[in-house]
Amino acid sequence: MATIVERLDVSREVAKALRAGRPVVALESTLISHGLPRPVNLEVARASEAAVRESGAVPATVAIHDGRLLVGLDDAALVSLASAPADLVLKAARPSLALALDRPGWAATTVSATMIAANAAGIRVFATGGIGGVHVGALGRSDRPEPATFDISSDLEELARTPMVVVCAGPKAILDVPATLEYLETRGVPVIAVGQVDLPGFFARSSGVRAPASVPDLAEAAGVARAHLGLGLGSAILVCIPVPSPDALSEEIVRNSAVRAAADAEAAGVGGPELTPWLLARLAELTDGASVRANVALIVNNARAAGRLAFELAGAV
Repeated sequence: MATIVERLDVSREVAKALRAGRPVVALESTLISHGLPRPVNLEVARASEAAVRESGAVPATVAIHDGRLLVGLDDAALVSLASAPADLVLKAARPSLALALDRPGWAATTVSATMIAANAAGIRVFATGGIGGVHVGALGRSDRPEPATFDISSDLEELARTPMVVVCAGPKAILDVPATLEYLETRGVPVIAVGQVDLPGFFARSSGVRAPASVPDLAEAAGVARAHLGLGLGSAILVCIPVPSPDALSEEIVRNSAVRAAADAEAAGVGGPELTPWLLARLAELTDGASVRANVALIVNNARAAGRLAFELAGAV
């Protein structure tokens, strides 16, 4: 039986950077396989890697192929994954990681699986779009008699158990944001917003919820992240960056569209691992593609910010 470390295939460039103590940023691959339409998915994957490099760090996109955890994809692999039929690409999270590794072909890593692989490889910084969390109705509904669904992303547990700096644009807009923050607090995961007091709202600059903590800039965020990792508490720190203003949606549009999408998903009987990609696709329809443009902007922006944080944490000047 092979351990996680024995399953790793770290690219030559990433391995060389890690040995030299250079900054490296992990990037997830479900954004490529399930999060964005073609050909935008490949364009964003390439743009994210370029943004990391512009910040002085080395990108390490993580995915699974033929039973191996790949840490650092070359362009041919990016093209292969981006063009693979989504229904043939398993979304690998901690609960499904063994299944993904025990089958041929591609599997894309979610936040949790990417964190597992990156941590095993020695990478300390990870950039994603938005984290998963507590879905609306997971804890029951005060306005309806339906029982609680307990639909809570494994992202949250991974953040509680894997020490990394995770850069995102806040919880995904389709989630119960206050409940997600409460869950993270209970599990000892610090959450900080950069440049504003409100928690970023994924497609919107603000979620309408005050962040547990905030810092003025990335330099301050790096200092907090360094202190947190140094304490050895075992959890990640979540650094939340708002979507760039030119591409941001208003809070009202995001909120109303998310409510409508959730109702449509319930009517269609969509749930489980298929719920998030289905909701994001429905949001794209409801916003005439504006949510996709915002998603693209925040993904690349987060990659750039993560590169700068990795550069700071590596002790570069």
